[in-house]
Amino acid sequence: MTEKSRKKSTEEPEETLTKEEPKKSKEQLKVDELTLAKADAEKYLDMARRLQADFDNYRKRTQKETEEFRKFATEGMAKELLTIVDDMDRALNTVKEETEFVKGIRGIRQNLMKVLEEYGLTEIPTDGKFDPNIHEALCVTEGDADDTIAEVFQKGYHMNGRVLRYSKVRVTKKKEE
Repeated sequence: MTEKSRKKSTEEPEETLTKEEPKKSKEQLKVDELTLAKADAEKYLDMARRLQADFDNYRKRTQKETEEFRKFATEGMAKELLTIVDDMDRALNTVKEETEFVKGIRGIRQNLMKVLEEYGLTEIPTDGKFDPNIHEALCVTEGDADDTIAEVFQKGYHMNGRVLRYSKVRVTKKKEE
């Protein structure tokens, strides 16, 4: 060993300056623990409230999705039944005399339409002005005013506020002079 290393080993280690915290009383320790416990309780209460709000939002969203599904679940079937209603209308329009059989078919058609209306089906109005959001113009004819419906080729229907089938119509165009 060298001289320097001997001196170092024999010397006492350097003292580190540390501040000693004053000893806390039992009451102060209890107050600190209580403060920490309150902070933890607030944190857990906040987490519980957030979890409850998330669950409420989830429940409302799934309820809304279920209602939407129920509302429009019959849409495909209604489209298929509308072709039958159209066929009945064409057949009834060709009848020359009103027999008991024809009256019975009209009653069946009326009952079918009542059932469809209970599920939210309504006819699109075709009197008045042409609206491209609910009508489909198949052809144009000359008339007294622009964009007036002259003839209806096929009735259109809404189902719960959504267009199920557009009305197919003939639209007038004002004569050019």
